[in-house]
Amino acid sequence: MARSGPMLVMGGKLKGACVMRIALLSRCCGVLAGVAGLLVGALPAAAQRGEMSAERIWTNNCASCHGERGQGGGAGTRTLLKDDLFDQKHDRAFFDAIKNGVPENGMESFAATLSDPQMWALVVHIRELQSRERRERLGSPEAVQGVFTTKHGRHRIETVIDRKAGLDVPWSIDFLPDGRMLVAERPGTLRIFADGKLGMPVEGTPRVRNQGQGGLMDVAPHPEFAENGWIYLSYADELKEEGRSLGFTKVVRGRITDGKWNEEQTIFEVKPEHYSSGEVHFGCRLVFQKRDAGAGYFLFFSTGERGKMERAPDLKRPNGKIHRVTDDGKIPEDNPFAGDEAKERTVWSYGHRNPQGLVFDLEGRLLDTEHGPRGGDELNLIEKGRNYGWPKVCFGINYNDSAFTTPWPAEGSSIVMPLDRWLPSIGACGLDVARGAAFPEWKGDLFAGGLSGQNVDRFRLSGGKAPKVVEREEIVHGLGRVRDVVCGPEGAIYVVLNDPDKVVRLVPVGTAAK
Repeated sequence: MARSGPMLVMGGKLKGACVMRIALLSRCCGVLAGVAGLLVGALPAAAQRGEMSAERIWTNNCASCHGERGQGGGAGTRTLLKDDLFDQKHDRAFFDAIKNGVPENGMESFAATLSDPQMWALVVHIRELQSRERRERLGSPEAVQGVFTTKHGRHRIETVIDRKAGLDVPWSIDFLPDGRMLVAERPGTLRIFADGKLGMPVEGTPRVRNQGQGGLMDVAPHPEFAENGWIYLSYADELKEEGRSLGFTKVVRGRITDGKWNEEQTIFEVKPEHYSSGEVHFGCRLVFQKRDAGAGYFLFFSTGERGKMERAPDLKRPNGKIHRVTDDGKIPEDNPFAGDEAKERTVWSYGHRNPQGLVFDLEGRLLDTEHGPRGGDELNLIEKGRNYGWPKVCFGINYNDSAFTTPWPAEGSSIVMPLDRWLPSIGACGLDVARGAAFPEWKGDLFAGGLSGQNVDRFRLSGGKAPKVVEREEIVHGLGRVRDVVCGPEGAIYVVLNDPDKVVRLVPVGTAAK
């Protein structure tokens, strides 16, 4: 079950007489990279504490030495456009070089003229330049005679549901035990795909608040669907108040009989005071976990912070959380805050921005992917009662190119850092784990989608309770906005696309579409 950076034109001229030559020295790995040309004393006072964009800082102070694109050359500086330097292991080294200086390479500290968030914003800008150059140089995964070759195998991409079928912003898919596919569309329709045909919408499904990023989101059959027939839906629910439309994420379950939605039960619903008028950050993914003792399952699901960042760490509010209930909507006694009536008792973890990927891997570890702002989408290992940092720490910056914060928690903080991050952002959406017979060489790997990135990345993690990313590979790019990624019953990797609206799948070479 299934679970943005522009090219910048630099035309500014250096002002003043004092030009620093800044070089980045990474002693631990023997990498020397130029990060030169920052100008001490040339910034207006207002710019020195957070009021100047990263682009403007670069334009005024960096481009003359590093070049418009970070290609180097001026003042003998080396290029920043090396594949190794794009690795996140250099994030802190870039930041420290700007802040502390490397005097032996002609670099002075920049701490007197830039705040920590501004210095991090400059690192984000460098990452955007690097990413653009890498894409231009390396391109996207390409097929040779229809076959894509990856690190661990070869596959074709086949169309399962064509746009001509009338898909309307498909948000998620999942599979029934007999192989039929459930398709949830954001405007509020639930359909069944069987025998190569997309059926008519199921009648009587919940009315959704189809505004902005909200609508009908995830669909997931119960793990024992063959016995109980339950299907779970998450959606943006609407509440009208004094002529205003308010919304929040809601979870229900029901059964389909004769093409109609019946026996609906509410699994999760917040109090009216938590509904808000915004159109962003609803979450929401659904995953099940078998209970250790007794019958039944737990249901985990995600909620976005609804654009109210201060609510993500607030345990009195349901925003920006991973929640855990029983499969019939009860609050488990061992939830981390179950005994505190002043807190949201369904909360499993908090400090999330907009988690739109959620899955249990084959080792039973719960993982999510979630949106950062401009930069800093995250892959997280989700643990009971932990704080994931939003908005206190973040690898991104504001959408308007201004500084936001830094990505490192204060010493002694209990904030959990991500296993990996995307910088620039990909609009992380959709996450599943490879299993089944189709791709044995990918068994246990994670497949994560991206909306703005139009990509699917494969992750391989090390084993144990403290995993690390040991492999990361882009598998798909440029087919459309990836809304969901699902491993099908045969092991093929299904990808749900918007713009264009369609469903495709990755199959090993030699496997024909069914």
